[in-house]
Amino acid sequence: MHRALNMNENDWWRGSVIYQIYPRSFQDSNGDGIGDLPGIISRLPYIASLGVDAIWISPFFVSPMRDFGYDVADYCDVDPMFGTLSDFDLLIDVAHKHSIKVIIDLVLSHTSSDHPWFLESKQGRTGPRSDWYVWADPKPDGTPPNNWLSIFGGTAWQWNPRREQYYLHNFLTSQPDLNLHSEGVQQALLDVTRFWLERGVDGFRLDVINFYFHDAQLRDNPALSPDRRNADIAPSVNPYNHQEHIHSKNQPENLAFLRRFRALLDEYPGRTCVGEVGDAQRGLEILGEYTSGGDKAHMCYAFEFLSETQLDAAHAARTLRRLDEAAPEGWACWAFSNHDVPRHATRWNLTPAALRLHATLMMCLRGSACLYQGEELGFGEADVPFEDLQDPYGVEFWPEYKGRDGCRTPIAWSDKDRKGGFTGGKPWLPLDHEHLLHPAERQEDDPTAILHHYRRAIAFRKAHEALQSGGHRAIEAEGSVLSFIRLGEDTELFCAFNLSGEPASLDMPEGRWQQVGQELGSARPGVDGRLHLGPWQPCIAMRHV
Repeated sequence: MHRALNMNENDWWRGSVIYQIYPRSFQDSNGDGIGDLPGIISRLPYIASLGVDAIWISPFFVSPMRDFGYDVADYCDVDPMFGTLSDFDLLIDVAHKHSIKVIIDLVLSHTSSDHPWFLESKQGRTGPRSDWYVWADPKPDGTPPNNWLSIFGGTAWQWNPRREQYYLHNFLTSQPDLNLHSEGVQQALLDVTRFWLERGVDGFRLDVINFYFHDAQLRDNPALSPDRRNADIAPSVNPYNHQEHIHSKNQPENLAFLRRFRALLDEYPGRTCVGEVGDAQRGLEILGEYTSGGDKAHMCYAFEFLSETQLDAAHAARTLRRLDEAAPEGWACWAFSNHDVPRHATRWNLTPAALRLHATLMMCLRGSACLYQGEELGFGEADVPFEDLQDPYGVEFWPEYKGRDGCRTPIAWSDKDRKGGFTGGKPWLPLDHEHLLHPAERQEDDPTAILHHYRRAIAFRKAHEALQSGGHRAIEAEGSVLSFIRLGEDTELFCAFNLSGEPASLDMPEGRWQQVGQELGSARPGVDGRLHLGPWQPCIAMRHV
């Protein structure tokens, strides 16, 4: 196993802690009820106080907002609801003054149907951009060209009467898929990337990185047997789970494009990218492919720890071992919550003590870490009534699946009113009552609040190079306890986590171990060679090698 890597300043992303901002819901500055870039700027001192290395900002580009920014109508401008390019330039400047890197969300697999490229492409079968999207003739009976399904429900094909062809949309019908088999499309997307690199961004989160290419032959996806179906990517009520998506995504051509993308990033030292891998059956294997060799994505995160599956010791150990096998050269970016899944406090039904343990665990995992806004405040999933729902995904599958609005409600900064210090107007989604009982300002004044635990956990990670860039070994699951050893240059850290509400014990590995991490509630190694852990308690111990 690798010990700690020799890193330089361009390797800042290894072991980094990234804070995800969903801009609509972070901070509103102008009273329209929607968060914006000036609002983010005003909260940068708070973000800096967490000790994170970078922020990832979900899309703020010009968009009709049918999928709230993930349907881009202009890649090179800021939507007026979020501000201006000058606001973004200021955000970069202020963030850098606070030693915070800025990562932005690039949605390269599809655009909005309002994008000028699509408006031109749908006009006819000839012309400079006629092949910039995935067009296909119908079958002889007029039905779609194959059986591919949309993640948002139903067929992935939409009829266009002008061209008398179908176009592909893996998401909403208003999100047509780009045809990356076209050299013109690839170059245009690389030009977009360079535009933002020139403005000073430090990296990119690449949305649905494994959806870039489709099978050029448009072959049907095979059925997926019921025993292999899971709801890691789409809710169980979605027929998308009934197929193995071997032709509609995960194509080998992706690797060549990622090499072109990485070569462009390498022209700008210190820039990075993290890819989102959405595949319920092969997520870790694809992560390995896309981060191998040092010439593709720097890191990826899959959905293993974003799923409904309870994060118990066995599941965690199995995932970490599988990752080592599938991606020995790769680098994971772990997340427990984000803007697409129910918050993990609710998803796994975690008590305050359990939330603290999970935060400590996250900071001890090999890889980088991504925190989602409000996670550090212990926020659970908000209950959004149907009449307030904004997410088209939730509207489609309600009430069996309530969509993504519950994790996207505005941040409660204060408890002065129902707007929580987020806005002076009407919030675009209602703030959650439970969030308003534990807002950021109140937690600042409470030394026992989970906010301070997150700060301590992040600081602990940054104090130990073994946790930032080291390897790991001896991954074990014994009952409710997950344990592993992190490898530093001249130290090792034994990390154990009791992932249950009952006491547990296990044998310590041989060696002279010294208790560390007392500020995180770390247990003392037993003098009898046994480690005794209380409910939801960690143990972190160090030895010199």
